[in-house]
Order: sequence, then C-alpha cells, then structure tokens
Amino acid sequence: MKESEILARLAAQALDDKKGTDIVILDLRDIASAPAEFFVIASGNVPSHVSAMSDAVHEVVKKATGLNPSKVEGYQNAEWILMDYFDVVVHIFQKEKRDFYRLDQLWDDGKHIELASKQ
Repeated sequence: MKESEILARLAAQALDDKKGTDIVILDLRDIASAPAEFFVIASGNVPSHVSAMSDAVHEVVKKATGLNPSKVEGYQNAEWILMDYFDVVVHIFQKEKRDFYRLDQLWDDGKHIELASKQ
C-alpha cells in the first residue's frame, strides 16, 4: 500500500473515531486533472465537532507519520476545514456546506475505498 493511501486511511479512521459521518475516501490517482491522489471527505454536526475532527486527524497523522498538513483552511469558522497533505486532502464539512459544494459528486469518477470495519 502506498504512503498516500495509508495517510488517507489514517485520516478516515481518525474522523470515524470522532464520530464523523458519511466518511468517504476517494482514490483520484486515475484522474489526470485531480489536485491530489486521495480526497478524504467527512461531515460533522456543528463547528466544535468539525474542529475536533480536524484536531484528531492532525494528531493521528502526526503521531503515525510525523507529517503536518502543508496548509489548513477554514479552521476559524469550522464550516469547512481543508487539510492539505499534498497527495491527500482532507475535507471536513458541516452538512449544509457539504451538500452545497457536492465534492462527492464532482469527483465521483474516483474509486471509493471502504473504511476498515471495527472488529
């Protein structure tokens, strides 16, 4: 498994652990115009939930890989937080913003990767 896929799975698991909903990992490697290899998309309920999910991704990815995101956008308002790890971009939305921007549909040509089930 490639490092970027491992990072995407780590981020998705951190989001799941913080009770994120509708978590999707999109593998965009076969799309020439894609800005990253993977998108990880999730929804949170309220700004504090979205922020906590972002904090969890940062903590889990940093602990496992030593990486920090190159850029974090939207943390102040926490309606939509974007965490850029170059090959992996994590998008954490409040539901209304996710429905408005429809990233899931815009990049639906990507392959969906299933989260590992908790045993």
